[in-house]
Amino acid sequence: MAHRLLIRRVWTLSVKDIRCLPSSAATISSSSFSTSLQSPPSRVSLLSPPRTLPRTLHQISRREVSFNVQDNEDFTERVINSQLPVLVDFHAQWCGPCKILGPRLEKAIAKQKGRVAMAKVDIDEHTDLAIEYGVSAVPTVIAMRGGDVVDHFVGIKDDDELDSFVSKVIGQ
Repeated sequence: MAHRLLIRRVWTLSVKDIRCLPSSAATISSSSFSTSLQSPPSRVSLLSPPRTLPRTLHQISRREVSFNVQDNEDFTERVINSQLPVLVDFHAQWCGPCKILGPRLEKAIAKQKGRVAMAKVDIDEHTDLAIEYGVSAVPTVIAMRGGDVVDHFVGIKDDDELDSFVSKVIGQ
């Protein structure tokens, strides 16, 4: 866990942060790699918190591409009552093609930058929803707008077909 945090901190250290450091701090010499836990202020510390404020939970959740449906009430609230078009991905843990389609679909939706959402429904956990929407094979993707089914497809598609499907759903 600590390694992940350290790697994340290193990756988020941008060129802008390095330019903002005093010139004496920007120069890393071999003496700055001491075994001391306390580092002098003139050294560059990758473990110090970033200069920007951390994102709040609300900001993080807005940027998520997809969400897992928890129950029927969650489906009604987040899919049927959504202001955005929603692609509902009916999948199963044991389904090989579902594991391929899921990331491709998330990638196609991420390109739309918030103009469409994606709900993931595990058919083994939410059999009632699968039956209600006539899902007989997985993966099945249903496009919904305003609570109504506007389009769907069954099976796996390549990236170009997914991009055109998502664009068609949002009306481009």
